[in-house]
Amino acid sequence: MIQVYLAFLIDLLIGDPRWLPHPVIVIGKGISRLESFLRIVFRVPTDGNCADQEKRSNHGTGSDHGNRPKLGTRPKREKWAGILLLIAVVGGSGGIVVGLLWLASLVSPWLAVLLNIWLISTTIAVRGLAEAGNGIRKALEQGNLEEARKLAGWIVSRDTTSLPEPEVVRAAVESVAENIVDAVIAPLFYAMIGGAPLAMAYRATNTLDSMVGYKNERYLHFGWASARFDDVLNWLPARITGLLVVAAAWVLRLSARGAWHTIRRDAAKHPSPNSGIPEAGVAGALGIRLGGRNIYHGRESFRAYMGEPSQELASRHIQQTIRILYISSGLMLLLGGILSAAARGID
Repeated sequence: MIQVYLAFLIDLLIGDPRWLPHPVIVIGKGISRLESFLRIVFRVPTDGNCADQEKRSNHGTGSDHGNRPKLGTRPKREKWAGILLLIAVVGGSGGIVVGLLWLASLVSPWLAVLLNIWLISTTIAVRGLAEAGNGIRKALEQGNLEEARKLAGWIVSRDTTSLPEPEVVRAAVESVAENIVDAVIAPLFYAMIGGAPLAMAYRATNTLDSMVGYKNERYLHFGWASARFDDVLNWLPARITGLLVVAAAWVLRLSARGAWHTIRRDAAKHPSPNSGIPEAGVAGALGIRLGGRNIYHGRESFRAYMGEPSQELASRHIQQTIRILYISSGLMLLLGGILSAAARGID
């Protein structure tokens, strides 16, 4: 647990410096190359109506109103190619980390410890997530709506070029809330269980989902395995996050009751089985309503509402969401420490 604490502290202090190679970028490049290779091997074309639409697990209803691939052998080939992609990327990412730690241990056990800490820190993004949200908040508070729209466009896939201020706030709050699971709690959860190898395997799965987990013609079948596996890995961390958000709301003297009630009532309305939990919790804690009309690549999509519009969305809600992010993260570390101490006591 001490190594996980130190990794979390490194992320808080320095985040992801550009001068350091980031494993997730390497994983992303590997995914792109493997996809091209597998499409050739399995004779899976990339043409057709492949305009990216709402991502099933993050930013939309998951409905695809475009042309679907014809039934027959092509969908099967795509699914098998996608399964191999998943195995290669997730297994390879975890396996490479195991190998690196083993090589480091041959040099020095302390080098292996330091490498494990650094690799875990690269799977966590508390600082980056908070900085992204605060950048949007500061732009809004300075009256620079255009800058806020641009910054929001960097963290969400919806069209932000003409959003009014409340909708920019909604985009920021939804993104920060959703990523409490993907960028913080889930990586911490898997790092506590299996150190850097398991945390990196999770991060590889999450990266796969962000790149191929779309319900459009290009990825409907090819990304099926990656999207499903990401749902599986996030299932328990998302529910832990829901409880942590409620607890964080209580610590911050927000509406813990509202967070709990909204999770129970509205989380299932989200197209993802996991992302709706932190979003609904934040909406209930802050007394705001999330969801609504979004535009993706010129197409309108409606996300089911979560929460009640007791307050109009404003920049302060971004700051409050970031505070929930920090407190939830701290509570996760505290919970992990308690469970680790209890496990040692049993042994």
